[in-house]
Amino acid sequence: MAETNNEKLHIRLRIYDEVISVTVNRDEEEYYRAAEKLINARYNGYAQAYKGRKSDHTIALMTLLDVALLYQKERSHNDTSPYDNVLKRLTAEIESALGEKGSENINK
Repeated sequence: MAETNNEKLHIRLRIYDEVISVTVNRDEEEYYRAAEKLINARYNGYAQAYKGRKSDHTIALMTLLDVALLYQKERSHNDTSPYDNVLKRLTAEIESALGEKGSENINK
């Protein structure tokens, strides 16, 4: 059954006014479909606001920037290094405190 999930799948995505054919892993199809919807929603929003005042190329670049910004914001929320640093410091303090108490008990 695991082999079925790893099979490649040929899908067609409609991005704005163009159809793009891609081959994807079957278990990633939903992500491609969600990306298609996100890009189209963002592009259509910019196209409504700027059509006639900006070129299609500029609207596409604005969409790309918008999606990249969303990605970067989400990525920063998933950065666990600040938490890892705090946990390391707390662990060191706890181990240090336990070590001091342990040596006090030995000296008594």
